[in-house]
Amino acid sequence: MVFLSWTRPSPEEQKACINKSGSFNYDKRFRGTTEKPAPLLKQDSELAKDGFSVNCARVLVGSGRETFEKGKAALQNWRHFGLNWAFVDPKAQIQSGTKFCVCVKEFFPWLMMPLQVVYVSENKNSKKGASFSFGSGTLQGHLLAGEERFSIALDENDLVWYEILSFSKPAHLLSLFGYPYVLLRQKYFAHQSGSAVKKHLSA
Repeated sequence: MVFLSWTRPSPEEQKACINKSGSFNYDKRFRGTTEKPAPLLKQDSELAKDGFSVNCARVLVGSGRETFEKGKAALQNWRHFGLNWAFVDPKAQIQSGTKFCVCVKEFFPWLMMPLQVVYVSENKNSKKGASFSFGSGTLQGHLLAGEERFSIALDENDLVWYEILSFSKPAHLLSLFGYPYVLLRQKYFAHQSGSAVKKHLSA
């Protein structure tokens, strides 16, 4: 099952995709694993044994509490998906249990890939800074199986970092045969998403 659209997916098409997607397509014992720090996730032997690849991209997007708060709002409004070739309906609420579609243009058709928010985490007041993050798991009909976390953090040096952390593996023949390309696209998205956040914060 693959969800395709020859034009930019409408809200109705996205809703139909979500309604048909069903449950998570990866083992529940890995649910919420992206809450771990990136170094620990990369060393997780159970993920590696199950065939998952771990990807992480971290970029400095500014400094100061005001920038952090603006970055948090950017994530809550899906500004990190503010791309010509990838988007999420900005009305999708970032709260545990919310289902949404990542719509991606690949060559001619658009792909609609369903996910569900697994957790939302926030550290508001800490001597070491502050952070906001949320993780989403793939549902039936997604080309990949796994989880992805988006986070914005203010560190002890008053610097603001945007990070994408994920683990994934093919869940469909299309992604299995084209997995090297999929991995390249993940890296490309991370670069483009980081640039979108930086552009939004500097506006």
